[in-house]
Amino acid sequence: MRSGGRGPLEVRPVRIEKAVLKYAEGSALIRMGDTQVLCAASVKDEVPGFREAAGAGWVTAEYSLLPRSTRERVDREAAKGRIKGRTHEIQRMIGRSLRAAVDLEAMGPMTVQIDCDVLQADGGTRTAAVTGAFVALYQAFETIRGQGRLDASPIRESVAAVSAGIVGGEILLDLDYDEDRKAQVDLNLVMTSAGRFVEIQGAAEGAPFDHGQLKDLLNAAETGIRRLLDVQKAVLEL
Repeated sequence: MRSGGRGPLEVRPVRIEKAVLKYAEGSALIRMGDTQVLCAASVKDEVPGFREAAGAGWVTAEYSLLPRSTRERVDREAAKGRIKGRTHEIQRMIGRSLRAAVDLEAMGPMTVQIDCDVLQADGGTRTAAVTGAFVALYQAFETIRGQGRLDASPIRESVAAVSAGIVGGEILLDLDYDEDRKAQVDLNLVMTSAGRFVEIQGAAEGAPFDHGQLKDLLNAAETGIRRLLDVQKAVLEL
């Protein structure tokens, strides 16, 4: 039996709260089981230098673990003066996922910076960050639209993410930490509300997996993402 008594293809209990921060244009706190990620969206009326000639906006992300978000304290990467490769990878994943949901040209010359801080980690922090970050991003666009800085929201579709894996020979959805560390195969999938894939990250930690298992993992992940998209929709009152 999995934690919480859930079945193999069930996500953990998920709760998303929007507008949890006073000063950010958009914010969300997502809880998936014992994993908690705080996402904040900040808007600037400028773009990075490499985007100036494009005449379009930009969406980017930063990600970090708070020191006691994990079972043993982790040092702040800023204190060490360098960001780990894992952090760079996750930041790029979040940024790519959110840009897939937005019409950058319709944004005009502005940047939305998403900060994802893991308050508590029990597996699936990167996928929870993507799912929560979209809520913060949507809210940020609504905020500046209300201020007259945008005529219409540039959001084209929703985006969410979840993990799936093979543990003890069984396909499991939304792995927690204990399941993730025992997984023979681990996959992270990002998908839009139109059913299009943004990113698929998968690797075998034990025995290699075959085409049929990959198909089962993709189907499981899509089922989980549909559930998360429904939660986003309810939170945003869409």
